[in-house]
Amino acid sequence: MRKFLKHAALALLGFAALLCAPTAQAAAFDGWIGAVIAGDYRAHSGAPAEVFDNARRDLAAKLVGVGFAANNVRTFSVRPNRYADAPMRSDYRTIGDTLKQMTLSARAGCFVYFTSHGAPNGIVIGDFLVSPSGIGEIIDDACGNRPSVLIFSACYSGIFIGPLATENRMILTAARPDRTSFGCSEDLDYTFFDQCVLEAIPKSPTFLELAEGTRACVDAREVKEGMTPPSEPQLYLGDNLARLLKFYPVSTPPPVVPEPATAASDQPL
Repeated sequence: MRKFLKHAALALLGFAALLCAPTAQAAAFDGWIGAVIAGDYRAHSGAPAEVFDNARRDLAAKLVGVGFAANNVRTFSVRPNRYADAPMRSDYRTIGDTLKQMTLSARAGCFVYFTSHGAPNGIVIGDFLVSPSGIGEIIDDACGNRPSVLIFSACYSGIFIGPLATENRMILTAARPDRTSFGCSEDLDYTFFDQCVLEAIPKSPTFLELAEGTRACVDAREVKEGMTPPSEPQLYLGDNLARLLKFYPVSTPPPVVPEPATAASDQPL
């Protein structure tokens, strides 16, 4: 009887682990908004390309997978009527108004991801090149001082760190302020940087590991394909947010289920 009770207790512990792990992860992002903005639909050649919208669609799904509420996630596309997942139109005013509206009810944190073409003075959003100060106005108005993770996937996107940096933000960019990034091609599914983010999410306990894994992945891809000069993705991490990152798990390791008791342990309790 005692042996039976011991096995039953171990089984219950394993079942509890299976229940608790996803619940804890989901709770971390209660009240966070997630926004993924595809700012263009053209390859660097000018031909139509799906790289930005592919990333938009799949990153949104990843956010829901790590615990963001589906009704707190929005995506934006230059060609919204083309896609079955019904993104909103990617223009400056729509993005700003939508983020502001979302944060009126979801009051915890912000995750905002831009993927598009970039220039030394801004990022392409629809028919316009939006400056760092213009993006900063959107983020400041919607997210204020709440914990925020901002990711810019574009050439020259390091220009966004200085104007947007605060103690409550993490900012990850696909390139230095004076460098291009790679992969804006009509024959690819994603840009190099976006693909690396997608691959890093399941392996990253926190956003900091996500940034480090993405940068390592980009470096390796560029070396493999002989891309020069390297884009050198940039990371800024505010002091306040750095202390909180452990509370926001991006991925959760598989629960540890105790092994059945061995003969040596099958002793009376």
